[in-house]
Amino acid sequence: MVYVLLSVVCSVTVSVILKLARRHHVDTRQIIVWNYPVTVLGSWAVLRPDFSDVVITEAPVGIYLSLAVLLPGIFVLLSASIRHTGIVRTEVAQRLSLFISLLAAFWLFREAPDTGKLIGVAVGFVGILCSIGWHRGSNQYGLNHRVWLYPLSVFFGYGLVDILLKIIAQHTGTPYTVSLFVIFCLAMLVAFGYLIVILQGKGRFSMHAVYWGLVLGAFNLGNFLFYMMAHRALPENPSTVFTGMNVGVIALGALVGLVFFQEKLSRINKIGVLLAVVSVFIIAYS
Repeated sequence: MVYVLLSVVCSVTVSVILKLARRHHVDTRQIIVWNYPVTVLGSWAVLRPDFSDVVITEAPVGIYLSLAVLLPGIFVLLSASIRHTGIVRTEVAQRLSLFISLLAAFWLFREAPDTGKLIGVAVGFVGILCSIGWHRGSNQYGLNHRVWLYPLSVFFGYGLVDILLKIIAQHTGTPYTVSLFVIFCLAMLVAFGYLIVILQGKGRFSMHAVYWGLVLGAFNLGNFLFYMMAHRALPENPSTVFTGMNVGVIALGALVGLVFFQEKLSRINKIGVLLAVVSVFIIAYS
């Protein structure tokens, strides 16, 4: 469980970095861009992708390109959601995005529907609606101006990413490690293209953003690697890893958001966070 704990800490730290960067007036868009070189180099060192038997014409190039655009774009939405609605709501939305891929498994991938998991999804959706604060006048973040669309976009965006990654995992023509590395490389190219657009507009190049981005990339990569190591360390208990990761991020994110950043939640928001945790347990052990 040490790897699960480390993965949880890295995941929440990513949100904290984006939150603090905003407070220090560092452009979070540029930070996200500079996170990708670390991701690419780290994934190359750890995944060790073998291109020897790869046939480009058989690879799902369309899905690669879709993910290359989606990943940086959703990262920007994640940053915006943290800025406008806080860490607590954003972490709940990101973690419960697993419901999208779970429903896709039933209806798109023809897996047999499981009553327990469907109940968990239903509880989770209620948790999402309660926690993101779509109702008016709930707290300090001005959610009456519809900025709740940010966490909702994070929810659906990461759910779509999960679905596309599952399609790639089922693709037998290309090794999954190769696919992940190619996606990270393409995402980095898209991110640098986005940086060029920023600099040609009103944005100014920030060396501070480079430093922040490299740190962000280290924790983002750590989240991914420790989660993989947790599954390898507990191969017979995937539900334990799944539960520990999702509940851990929601709980630690709530603690950090409420205690260190004084984020204010209404009673219904707190009920939503609790329902999110309950739904993860239902899904994991049903």
